[in-house]
Amino acid sequence: MLMNSADRPAMLFYQPNGFRVLSPGSHVICAVSSEPVPLESLRYWCVERQEAYASAEFATRRLTDQV
Repeated sequence: MLMNSADRPAMLFYQPNGFRVLSPGSHVICAVSSEPVPLESLRYWCVERQEAYASAEFATRRLTDQV
């Protein structure tokens, strides 16, 4: 069965002021919590690690290696 882009994670290239969609999807997976983050809600990511985060708290924890 084929999944449509609404059912799968997107592949993104994270840049300092935004991101570029490399592969369509409806969400990305938080690098800390593993929870899906809808693209329209994505606000936190790390350019160097190319990771997404579900919240500022998760981003801070990851960037200070408290995970």
